[in-house]
Amino acid sequence: MLWVLAILALIWGLGWAFDVARARLWFLTGIVLVAVLAIHATLPANNPLVLAIGGTLGGWLVVIGFAGVAALYGRGVAWLKARAPEAPKREEGPFTDTELNRYARHIVLREVGGPGQLAMKNAKVLVVGAGGLGSSALLYLAAAGIGTIGVVDDDEVDNSNLQRQVIHRDQDIGTPKVFSAERAMKAQNPAIAVRPYNRRLDEESAETIIAEYDLVLEGTDNFATRYLVNRVAAKLGKPVIGAALSQWEGQISTFDPARGAPCYQCVFPEAPAPGLAPSCSEAGVVGPLPGVMGSMMAVEVVKELSQAGEGLRGRMLIYDAMYGEVRVIKTKKREGCPVCGGAA
Repeated sequence: MLWVLAILALIWGLGWAFDVARARLWFLTGIVLVAVLAIHATLPANNPLVLAIGGTLGGWLVVIGFAGVAALYGRGVAWLKARAPEAPKREEGPFTDTELNRYARHIVLREVGGPGQLAMKNAKVLVVGAGGLGSSALLYLAAAGIGTIGVVDDDEVDNSNLQRQVIHRDQDIGTPKVFSAERAMKAQNPAIAVRPYNRRLDEESAETIIAEYDLVLEGTDNFATRYLVNRVAAKLGKPVIGAALSQWEGQISTFDPARGAPCYQCVFPEAPAPGLAPSCSEAGVVGPLPGVMGSMMAVEVVKELSQAGEGLRGRMLIYDAMYGEVRVIKTKKREGCPVCGGAA
């Protein structure tokens, strides 16, 4: 038996040395073992050839059985490996290949580049209001690759919103706006994190929420929230990009007293008397106007985070859609402002 096993060992040793296919080695092994069985089955036990081979027919059957089990095990493992999903390749660097391709038009901009895009990926931006202004701003922030986007709103999607609030769809009617917006943003860019706050910002929650973010976008339609956001953001030293609109006109500015710009209350010391500044539902608004102003807000975010160009600190841009006019007026701190003190 030993010399038969030696022949098999020689076959496999030479096979591995000369890189012979595994299937061919098993074929040669099979020929040898079949020959051994044939000798035992056809010749008497005292035949010199049988004695030279050694063993018995039953013993060789056991050996062949073990060899068959080993062969089947090897084939089974190979079959499983061939069908196992490949482990995801580890991508080095701050961006995946998908992100590099997606943000390529930003990265090639001299004013943004890789550092600016990385700053956006690492940034946390809070958007207060998921209505008309928030709709386009949120979509463009997601598309731009802002790493973490918080959105605060306590309202639900209504049929009347869909004329201008493009982040929401007909099937979202009755859904809280923050969750509708979250779905749309994640569908646009799965790589970002979205934090929905289905609530109205109030005195108790405002400071806790705003403190977690680098920058705030304020696009609500009520003055109480505007003054609250301004007051808390000024206290925390957070810049606020604020916009407002009515009918055919919109305005946008960056309020940042921590960096020398006026706060919202410097420019608008008091809320207008009831009826003097009607809401969109009362006065109406042309559908694309919130998209224009919300997109401007998103542009200002990109500029702020990438430190590109000149922002709207100390300036207010007014867009008149009816006559296609844009005006920019200067703003300044107001002495004695109860929020920022008006000190330069």
